[in-house]
Amino acid sequence: MATDVHSPSWVNTNHPAPPQRPPASEVGALGWLRANLFSDMGNSILTVVTLIVLYYIVTSLVQWAIGAYWAPIWANRKIFAVGLYPTAQLWQPALVLLMVSALFGVSAGQWGSMIRGLGIGLGVLLLVLALIPIGLEAQWVMAGSLALLVVGYFIGARLPISNKLLSIAWILSLPATLILLLGGLHLPAWGVSWDFAPLVDTNLWGGLMLTMLLAVVGIALSFPIGVLLALGRRGNLPVIKYFCVGYIELIRGVPLITLLFMGMTMLPLFLPSNWGNPSQLVRAVTAITLFSAAYLAENVRGGLQAIPKGQYEAAEALGLGSFDKLRFIILPQALTKVIPAIVGQFIGLFKDTSLVSLVGLLELVAVGKAVIQQPEWLGVPGGVAKEVYVFIAFVFFIFSYGMSFVSRKLENKLGFGKR
Repeated sequence: MATDVHSPSWVNTNHPAPPQRPPASEVGALGWLRANLFSDMGNSILTVVTLIVLYYIVTSLVQWAIGAYWAPIWANRKIFAVGLYPTAQLWQPALVLLMVSALFGVSAGQWGSMIRGLGIGLGVLLLVLALIPIGLEAQWVMAGSLALLVVGYFIGARLPISNKLLSIAWILSLPATLILLLGGLHLPAWGVSWDFAPLVDTNLWGGLMLTMLLAVVGIALSFPIGVLLALGRRGNLPVIKYFCVGYIELIRGVPLITLLFMGMTMLPLFLPSNWGNPSQLVRAVTAITLFSAAYLAENVRGGLQAIPKGQYEAAEALGLGSFDKLRFIILPQALTKVIPAIVGQFIGLFKDTSLVSLVGLLELVAVGKAVIQQPEWLGVPGGVAKEVYVFIAFVFFIFSYGMSFVSRKLENKLGFGKR
């Protein structure tokens, strides 16, 4: 039997020792901590200092939250939710919530992971609201919305529903929401008037409902306008190109609050006289849409510039027309490349809706200011401003994080940033 000249004569080199388990300090939770938090002296010191700082911050926040005075928020929960919307007609926003929950459920079952994550978040929120004693009628609405969300998911997962049909349903849900909240359809310029409930003036809309409405309408309307502006700026027609360049640079050169004030005072001057006097809500939505479209156009233009020239040549070699080339080849790739920028802008737009409180609309921040000034809370030691603004910040964070979460899901699904 041959032996290794470097090994003792009694070692059998034909039968190596069996593999041993790795040390306990190298695997599992202990191994992760050692590799990521305590890999060397500097990393260990930084970890310990960070834990100490976090301990004091978290314990201070918890102690403050336990002793804080949350009664103003609970007493004004209806105003925080829907503003001054008439109590007798709260069934109208409730019907909107039921409709949106059903659409979310069907979309989650049909479209999969991206919408499913958002649907799960909505379901958790509805479950919490259904369990909190905010009022029996409101709890029943939340429970019904949760049931429609779950039923819609199973319907979307099991039945072959056309994506085109589902997209049309989402597009129609926006005007349907406005009609339901108004109590009917009223278009005096075209002689159309159809009422199914007493009219609710848009000046009575407020709270989270108005904030969400401003953000959703602003995003839905500014997206196609921004894409058209980006395409026009990169086009070869001088009139359209210079108009898009002038519009984008002009809008980006002024703050949103300026556009809001201009919309409140000057929008009727640009409308036909038979259209009547638009409400404050319409003026604010117009200003937000025009503002967001200019920034979105630049984000989309960045994506268009990142497309290699070979993609255009390949589309032309396949015989695709200009519209089909943009629809099937160019825009899908361009929008994929700028998903983080677009979602970041949408999050900023959602938070910028708080500026409409300066032009007389009672959105979430304006409701908070009104609650702080209510006479019954003026004698509370230290005031109630901290509690109110922390609650508002938490609401904004929840919805902003939800958009960010969906963005990451979409990027992972599309393989964005992976090689």
